[in-house]
Amino acid sequence: MESGRRPAWLGGVFQVSRKHAGRDVIAGLVLTTLLVPQGMAYAELAGLPAITGLYTSILCLVAYALIGPSKVLVLGPDSSLGPMIAAVIVPIVASGGDAVALASMLALMVGVMMTVAAVAKLGFVADLLSHPTQLGYMNGLALTILIGQLPKLFGFSVDADGLFAEAGGFLRGVANGETVPAALALGAGGLAVILLLRRYAPKVPGILLVVVAAIVVVTLFDPPVDVVGALPQGFPPFTLPHASWSDLGLLAAGALGITLVSVTDTISTSSAFAARTNQEVQGNREMLGIGAANLSAAFFQGFPVSTSGSRTAVAFQAGARSQLTGLVGAAAITLLLVFAPDLLKNLPQPILGAVVIAASLSLADLPGMRRLWRQRRVEFSLAAAAFLGVALLGVLPGIAVAVGLSVLNVFRRLWWPYRTVLGRPAGVNGYHDVRSFPDAVLEPGMVLFRFDAPLIFANARTFREEVRALARAEQKPRYIVVAAEPITDVDTTAADMLEDLDEELNQAGISLVFAEMKDPVREKIDRYKLTRTIDPAHFFPTVEDAVSALREDAR
Repeated sequence: MESGRRPAWLGGVFQVSRKHAGRDVIAGLVLTTLLVPQGMAYAELAGLPAITGLYTSILCLVAYALIGPSKVLVLGPDSSLGPMIAAVIVPIVASGGDAVALASMLALMVGVMMTVAAVAKLGFVADLLSHPTQLGYMNGLALTILIGQLPKLFGFSVDADGLFAEAGGFLRGVANGETVPAALALGAGGLAVILLLRRYAPKVPGILLVVVAAIVVVTLFDPPVDVVGALPQGFPPFTLPHASWSDLGLLAAGALGITLVSVTDTISTSSAFAARTNQEVQGNREMLGIGAANLSAAFFQGFPVSTSGSRTAVAFQAGARSQLTGLVGAAAITLLLVFAPDLLKNLPQPILGAVVIAASLSLADLPGMRRLWRQRRVEFSLAAAAFLGVALLGVLPGIAVAVGLSVLNVFRRLWWPYRTVLGRPAGVNGYHDVRSFPDAVLEPGMVLFRFDAPLIFANARTFREEVRALARAEQKPRYIVVAAEPITDVDTTAADMLEDLDEELNQAGISLVFAEMKDPVREKIDRYKLTRTIDPAHFFPTVEDAVSALREDAR
């Protein structure tokens, strides 16, 4: 039966069609070639054993396939979440905590937050990260990941916390001769191959080729490089997440940031692929699917997961059209752990560093920053501030800075909205912005004023001062007509301001008039009883009607 005949609420694996099943299986096998090395690399990026990346991949793929709405999204360990996870658990581990247990508790908290948000229909929280701040945050994250992985690429480690401390430690290590030539040759060579194939032959599985070649080199020549080592055999055991009470506060704060980043990334990736699969984005159901994926991973020594745009693209290009692809990937990883856990024991650590660095470079978007600089300097400033927040303060404070800047940008537009005077341009119907039409004719005895925002407590003073300035003009107007169509709301603070302002204007012989006010806003005006001071006859359906009715008296 075709997927289109199945209920829309079923998970992606239940939307498989016989026509696409074969391609889904092949895509799942292709996907596995990315899931294994990236899962291991991103686990180490999060400060966890490599094996936990495979455990996490298995459980999250199965859970999302059963519950998630998208046919093609691929979930798993993510390069953007790795530093956030490490920022939460590493300080606790330093004081004696269990990294795997802490990461599992973090995944449990993220899963609960996602599920609660989905039930409460809070999908709009993804909007808390605007595109400019998200761009700056991701660029900062890319730089942080890159600097943090350079020592591994060069074959040594650095005990430091923070971008500048890690960069300083890396430079000192290189200067002191700690570089392992064999490690650098493998890591840098592998990174170059991955990037070149991504650029010039994107359909070639560059990561797989590099991983296989590196394992062969280590097996044959035994160079002095650190390797992953033998992996535990078998399916991950069921384990209850646990953490001390004193650690729950930091874990909850980290989980909140991870949830926000994961939701934002998932909604944007889902939107990009929805049109290709004839689906609509279901934000709340996506959160439910991600929540289930995190909850499942939490009970099997996993850590928080998100959607992977790169792995989703690979799966889609390989023919994936349902979540059968994810189940095949999960089954392939399970078979690897059960029957061939030693297959990856000679995988060099510098190659995992190369995989992570390649992922970090894909997070960076310098052309996007240049575009913001050309298009809108204010939003470029927001992106730059978010970038500096991550680079200077760290990953978790950086996400707080990014969210704070996004929210402040919204309030900035409400506090100081665009406002202008309208006039009648020659040869153009209606009244228009005098800044766009400097030669527009102003109506004698009246000012047509437009305020492009809801009228609320945050901008009530701005509105009042603008109207007062118009009233103090050299040629005092008889009427100030507010073109109120952009005013979508009037709160009680603004209502009190309007009442006082109207009385003040009346004493100066000026009347406040409204045109094109929306019905819901007019109903609030009546409910606030503002018509006690504002003449009920001074509300008009259009600006033209107001001008026609008042023109004679205004002269």
